[in-house]
Amino acid sequence: MLSTVIERRYGVLLEKFLVAKGSWREFGDFSEARVDNLHPSIDRSKLNVRIQKMKGGKGGKTVTVITGLNLADAEAKALLKQLKKHCGTGGTIKPNLLELQGDKVETLIDFLYQQGYRPKRSGG
Repeated sequence: MLSTVIERRYGVLLEKFLVAKGSWREFGDFSEARVDNLHPSIDRSKLNVRIQKMKGGKGGKTVTVITGLNLADAEAKALLKQLKKHCGTGGTIKPNLLELQGDKVETLIDFLYQQGYRPKRSGG
């Protein structure tokens, strides 16, 4: 009896939820925003890209910070996804910078150089 009451009361809502979920995807597909074609008109080698290792305010943990890329949100997400995969570490997007866990300065300089950027080490 209780199950029939629940079905009557919530059946319509459940039906609407299941129908709406059909086109829903949990994780975005960033394969459309390939890093190779992000800014075809902008010369990547002219950007002032800086990579530095930081420790302050992170609970003693070291992070690598990339600044100066000037990317749109979707482009930054696509690049960060490739960087995290290449370095085998986690990372996040913050306003005007990308942050990766650990000391990955040399790895990131090599990777970004291969992508057409001319990054420079910043800080100590």
